[in-house]
Amino acid sequence: MATTIPYFAHEGEMARMERANKRLFWALLVTLAMLLATNAGWIYYESRFDTYVVDQDVETGNGDAVVAGVGDVIYGESEADNPGSGFENQ
Repeated sequence: MATTIPYFAHEGEMARMERANKRLFWALLVTLAMLLATNAGWIYYESRFDTYVVDQDVETGNGDAVVAGVGDVIYGESEADNPGSGFENQ
């Protein structure tokens, strides 16, 4: 058997639900804004560093790390530049 409820109780519950939905909507917007702000912050943070490109020789396993866009800055040594200095020879 279906139970009927008074109309003013239904109106009160609907008003409460509308207020809750508004709060959830604004919470969603704040969360999305914070997500976009943190992503933008990480992109800015990571863009401040130089990009390193590792060119590794497949045969010998040696490689040079070069800073891209800066010029001929080489970090490390390759077997061709300094023979006999690899880890396998120590």
